[in-house]
Amino acid sequence: MVTVYNGGMITRLSTLISFVFFISAAGFAQTAKDGAELTRLLNEFLAGASNNDPAAHQRFWADDLIYTRSAGVRTNKSEILDGLKNAPPRKSDDAVTVYSAEDIQIHQYGDTAIVAFRLVAKAAKGATTEITNYLNTGTFLRRKGTWQVVAWQSTVMAKPKAM
Repeated sequence: MVTVYNGGMITRLSTLISFVFFISAAGFAQTAKDGAELTRLLNEFLAGASNNDPAAHQRFWADDLIYTRSAGVRTNKSEILDGLKNAPPRKSDDAVTVYSAEDIQIHQYGDTAIVAFRLVAKAAKGATTEITNYLNTGTFLRRKGTWQVVAWQSTVMAKPKAM
């Protein structure tokens, strides 16, 4: 900060510097002009993930993905696709999990976007449904006109305590 000893100039200069800093910071996080497209991609992916659709994973994740699971394990796109390919077939009495996104927040910076949301996993087995919530944050990068996720972080949310 510049200090000028000239009576009221100190206050005016501080105010001006603060104003310029505020305007610069506000302009840095752009409006998510591609927010609707990113939200659509997220929802399409979650619908595919609910069905263990390899094509949904192939399209959504970038080849250079870094994914930190809620269990504290890092993985990548090839490991995710291998896991889908080698997964045992679903049995009729297995729980069916459906994923959805709530509280979506998107910050776009040109060809990069940060998408944060609450992932809701509803696992239904017979008449019982268990709901687990996660806080997920993904970094999307637009390459050659296509948005894909290059980094992903998932954190399981604590279940509310029963009263």
